[in-house]
Amino acid sequence: MNDKLGDWKRSHRCGELTAEHVGQDVCVMGWVQRRRDHGGLIFIDLRDRTGIVQLALDPDRDSASHEKAEQVRNEFVIAARGKVSPRPEGTVNPKMKTGEVEIEITELLILNRSETPPFMLDEYTDVAEIIRLKYRFLDLRRPALQNNLMMRHLVAKTVRNYLDGQGFLEIETPVLTKSTPEGARDYLVPSRVNLGKFYALPQSPQLFKQLLMVAGFDRYFQIVKCFRDEDLRADRQPEFTQIDCEMSFVKRDDVMTVMEGMVSEIFQAAIGVKVSLPIARLSYAEALHRFGVDNPDLRFGLELVDITAQVAGSQFKVFADVAANQGLVKALNAKGCARFSRKELDDLTDFAKIYGAKGLAWVKVTEDGWQSPIAKFFTVEELASLNAALEAEVGDLLLFMADTPAIANEALGRLRGHLGQKLGLASKEDYKFVWITDFPLLEWDAEEQRHVAVHHPFTAPLEEDIPLLDSDPGKARAQAYDLVLNGSEVGGGSVRIHDQAVQSRMFDLLGIGEEEAREKFGFLLDALSFGAPPHGGIAFGLDRLMMILTGADSIRDVIAFPKTQKATCLLSDAPNEVAEKQLRELGIRLRTKQNG
Repeated sequence: MNDKLGDWKRSHRCGELTAEHVGQDVCVMGWVQRRRDHGGLIFIDLRDRTGIVQLALDPDRDSASHEKAEQVRNEFVIAARGKVSPRPEGTVNPKMKTGEVEIEITELLILNRSETPPFMLDEYTDVAEIIRLKYRFLDLRRPALQNNLMMRHLVAKTVRNYLDGQGFLEIETPVLTKSTPEGARDYLVPSRVNLGKFYALPQSPQLFKQLLMVAGFDRYFQIVKCFRDEDLRADRQPEFTQIDCEMSFVKRDDVMTVMEGMVSEIFQAAIGVKVSLPIARLSYAEALHRFGVDNPDLRFGLELVDITAQVAGSQFKVFADVAANQGLVKALNAKGCARFSRKELDDLTDFAKIYGAKGLAWVKVTEDGWQSPIAKFFTVEELASLNAALEAEVGDLLLFMADTPAIANEALGRLRGHLGQKLGLASKEDYKFVWITDFPLLEWDAEEQRHVAVHHPFTAPLEEDIPLLDSDPGKARAQAYDLVLNGSEVGGGSVRIHDQAVQSRMFDLLGIGEEEAREKFGFLLDALSFGAPPHGGIAFGLDRLMMILTGADSIRDVIAFPKTQKATCLLSDAPNEVAEKQLRELGIRLRTKQNG
């Protein structure tokens, strides 16, 4: 039978006790990390979220407590009273905050017992994630995950304090709302009161935060749950958290400047890193030209070089044909990588094919010149020109991609990031921010034969590009901006359209008729007709930001109760089947393979 807490009251948390507390009578409570029996003396490492403290139980000091300690096993919940004492000479543990002291126990309670855990609960445990997620309540006792979630709390607190100081109001928006499919699939919730109709869980609070600007709240923020029914990766979850902000009477630079300050505060508070302000900016076009992607990792070089013009007249048909058909030929110099084996080169080719590349040409630069199957197709002058363009030296590996501009940029850009990781060029302790600006406003969907919004239909074009909406809409640029950190987009936003005429033209370009616009966005269009201020905002992915701050390998390690890559919860077995009665109340009948 377990002991009762009675009038016992915890005086300190485990990780708080240091040499300053020597001589004090204390009461601590927590979980048993381990018990060690030294032939009479028993030592217990007691753990709570603040750390571990050592308990010393001597049968000569208190035989009853010593007898109870003999029953204690890992993960038992206990309470202990005693006096803080210095550890004996030679037993100090400098790696622990409490390593100079121990508690000489005079009373011990066993508050609850534990089954043998399915895995050890310490920072050194290497256990399959499927087991960790099944027993998440145990996994969350591990110091690494507790530290992640405590840092997440600190970041949220820092965000609230900073934005409050900047005049923002935290306002909640609905979780049950209208389905306005744009991008990912909505999660739908059937209505019992209105049979046959559905709510949607919000992919973001986009429309409502714009309404708040129309309503005159001037500056809004929310740390908010969002939902997207999409295929998952290591950095995606079906439910995720955004730091969502909107501001009135601002231009793009105003939003970016305020948000830079917030990011700086977060990094200083969470990990003591000073972010250099202002953050560098790259246009979308320059990012693609230099790095192939719009979320470049700036912790290392390996910049891409456009060599289309130089190879257009070469005898290498693959390059020449691509150049002649308005394609793109790009290359990068992997300095010192001529040592790569043929298998490593084949692996790089396979990696590039993931992103649509048909192949990857390579050259090893040796003292005798180019070593490559393609070397024979180039004249001495062409080789010299390419070497100069790529700053090639003996020992370098030159990698070439020839394809449509979209594929050549994407495949070689992703290969650049892969090489940065493979070569150890990207340290987790290095943090490189960059704003990406001047995104295209629209892109052409060949399958649907219409323009689609690169961001969303309410993104404003650059003022100087508004005439292009009539003459050449594909060249119009957006007042949009992404904040990229170490190759990951951690935030993105835009200035919104507040002018009804521009909004109507945007809908026309997207092939959204007046009736469809009213059906999907009627309440926002109504609001815009009643004096909408110029406004813009941004949303940061809190989960992704936390993954970078903590150095976690998966976004699941910074979320208390995450889903798997199949969008299931191994802990609660969600999603699950529901009773037939519940379905009837919602007017829903499931179709099965048996009844078609």
